[in-house]
Amino acid sequence: MRKSHSSIFVGRLVMLHIVLAFMTIVPGALTATDPAVTTTHGPIVGFQDSGIQVFKNIPYGADTSTTRFKAPKPPNPWTEPKHCTKYGPIAPQPGSDKESSGHKGSEDCLNLNVWTPASDNNTRPVLVYFHGGGYDSGTVNEDTYDGRRLAQKRDVVVVTVSHRINGLGYMYLGGISKDYETGNPGQLDLILALKWVRDNIERFGGDKNSVTIFGQSGGGAKCATLMAMPEAKGLFHRVWTMSGQQITGRTLEHAKQTAQEVLSKIEGESDAEKLEQLVNMPMAELQTTLAGGGQRWAPVTSTSSLPKDPFFPTANEQSRNIPMVIGNTYGETRNLIGGSKGRLFNLTWDQVPSQLEKSVKNFIGNLSGETIVSEYRKHYPSYSPSDVFFAATTAARSWKSMLVESDIRAKHPDSPLWVYYLRWKTPFEDGRMGAAHGFDIPLVFANPDAFRQMRGFESAEVMAETVSKALVHFARTGTPKIEGSDMYWPRYELGERLSMIFDLPASEIHSDDRGWERRFFASIPYTQPGT
Repeated sequence: MRKSHSSIFVGRLVMLHIVLAFMTIVPGALTATDPAVTTTHGPIVGFQDSGIQVFKNIPYGADTSTTRFKAPKPPNPWTEPKHCTKYGPIAPQPGSDKESSGHKGSEDCLNLNVWTPASDNNTRPVLVYFHGGGYDSGTVNEDTYDGRRLAQKRDVVVVTVSHRINGLGYMYLGGISKDYETGNPGQLDLILALKWVRDNIERFGGDKNSVTIFGQSGGGAKCATLMAMPEAKGLFHRVWTMSGQQITGRTLEHAKQTAQEVLSKIEGESDAEKLEQLVNMPMAELQTTLAGGGQRWAPVTSTSSLPKDPFFPTANEQSRNIPMVIGNTYGETRNLIGGSKGRLFNLTWDQVPSQLEKSVKNFIGNLSGETIVSEYRKHYPSYSPSDVFFAATTAARSWKSMLVESDIRAKHPDSPLWVYYLRWKTPFEDGRMGAAHGFDIPLVFANPDAFRQMRGFESAEVMAETVSKALVHFARTGTPKIEGSDMYWPRYELGERLSMIFDLPASEIHSDDRGWERRFFASIPYTQPGT
């Protein structure tokens, strides 16, 4: 018997409701508005977020469990659309094997994330971010690093990258087997990611000839290291670093010694046998083996991947012409040393000298705590004991490396360099944290509300506008400038040492900012931590 037109209509309507319901409740279900891109390795599907196309967990490299401690390989190609809607695994690190950590670690961690206003052209500047945490830990899977607002407000393409860290990324085993003599697999991961950007970013609306790498703390140091890696040449065109320098790398001797310390924890007849165990060791056991012993991972020089130190004795030749911005904050150690240690924010004058010597003993040479406190009280009579402590530890521990790197680069007139300092203090906890280490991250990403210490403060939004505009103007033109402002940001040169001071109610240019502090600590030789 033939069905009536009405019954056919009802049947189709029911089926439509079923399909719509399925699309609503099934995670990753494809919709007509989901952006789709075919990369060099296969098709991917992202999602829309407030008008921005977002793609998360795009593979740029293969699972590194098959190349542990070695250079990465490109991912295996795929043909079915890969749903790139959630962050991928982070690099293995202490605690990442626990579900409660919120970020599951895996050796299949070579993934990146892309935010783009549209894939309609290939003219937008590209900003590629490398996370901090030294070379030991870290992830980009945090709200602070979400690139949506930066892409939306500044019409740029934002990329954040996950890569191998700690011993998996920076242990040198070339002294045991030639199979590992290239060294620095974690840095080679970043180079592979930049090659992916070169080969694919035009499909996301980005300009492959306008790539700016930027990073904070360890991320900034990774940027500086890339500037000296031959295989990275031509893959990026501008560099913006925040509180992260890499003047020298680890020597081969030091790196081989660390490898022996790790192997000494493994039972075996020979180093080759121990290495075989290390390569095949379960991850939880491996993390325990790599931890402890005072290891501080860092790139290794005198290797084919990193033949020379990045900034010693001179700025590396291959990157001298690349425009660079180097930044630092006024209160780095309020976070690095202070952190949750409330007592350091309530020191007495009697406590400061000994606490200084304890906290930065490797950075003050033969200077006594009493001498340092006396000089700071003379120049900053209104400072409290804790103010003096954090100012002095910042100058000796964190600012010193920035000055060394900046001055080495400034010796080359053909090396475009600009310097900034973040002086603006977040009102959080009545300004106690000041301008601490890492506080410029939410500002460059235009994400102050994603950062607990800035959330809800109008001044943080204003400061984020200023800093993110300067970053994007640099990415777009090769010179930093606060868009919408008439202020000229001059290059940093030896002599005047002109620098941008990011602050409210207005930013300003200073000549030889805190010059007496620079001169006071100048006589102390600098040694790169971890090298």
